Amino acid sequence: MLMFSAALIAGLILLVLSSDKFIEHAALVAEKLNVSPIVIGITLVALGTSAPEMVVSAIAALDNAPGIAVGNVIGSNIANIGLVFGATLVLAAVPINGSLIKKEIPLVIFVTLLAGFLMIDQHLSLTDGVALIIAFLIVLYLLLKNSKNLEDELTEDLPEDDGGSVARSLLIAGVGLAVLIGSSKLLVWGAIGIASALGVSDLIIGLTIVAIGTSLPELAASIASVKKGHHDIAIGNVLGSNIFNLATVLPLPAILAPGLIEETVINRDYWWMLGFTLLFSIAVIIYSKHRSLSIPRWFAVPLLGGYGAYMYLLAISG
Repeated sequence: MLMFSAALIAGLILLVLSSDKFIEHAALVAEKLNVSPIVIGITLVALGTSAPEMVVSAIAALDNAPGIAVGNVIGSNIANIGLVFGATLVLAAVPINGSLIKKEIPLVIFVTLLAGFLMIDQHLSLTDGVALIIAFLIVLYLLLKNSKNLEDELTEDLPEDDGGSVARSLLIAGVGLAVLIGSSKLLVWGAIGIASALGVSDLIIGLTIVAIGTSLPELAASIASVKKGHHDIAIGNVLGSNIFNLATVLPLPAILAPGLIEETVINRDYWWMLGFTLLFSIAVIIYSKHRSLSIPRWFAVPLLGGYGAYMYLLAISG
């Protein structure tokens, strides 16, 4: 048990560190090779929010642990709203950008409902995976359509040139990718071992420890943005991560290892994810019309309380 716990913790730490390095230096390589900033920006938008979840779910699917692969996605989306955004609200009220109502909110609801529709038969098939990827392409098009100053928006977060050579950045990106895959393998191995030792399903481990671990980058990014005064970024981080988790991460187990998913995913966990998504969306819509134009700090109470209730439910259900 101790060995599995150490493997899981080490895997989580290395996962977060290697993900950042891989994405940063892969972008630098692309910049130095004169790839279009828009192409790099779009890639960072897709990968930057969901790289840990993508690799962990892919490894879990290949290791015949579908509960971790699917639980990681659903658990991360629940954690992003209940834990990440709830913790962010503890620090400060979060201003709302009006454009979220027109684009991100309808899209996150659409993708969440689509995922539920595809999983309702308790089976993830290759067709389901393809449908989600098509949905991702549609979502990406709609997010970028009619955006003002598109190139500026996509390139403002690109890493600055570090003055190193292409070979150096390529080497660091390659090492980052190798560590990312290796740490994901270590994490999944530890998670499966803990599930076996505790006598619980790998789904529970995926929904809790693994999901919280892969949501740490979003938590760190949201808290950092609030401390820097960029409060509006917090909502975008949550919405973007949840959209891409469902549209780019969930297809991986469907494509790599199609098969049955546990009944409780649909009967219990999906409804919690949908409930948090709708609660969050309604709050954004209501407070976008409020004179404060911000989600108040007290709203952290139902979010964190709801997340605590969900964790308790998982604990007693085993």
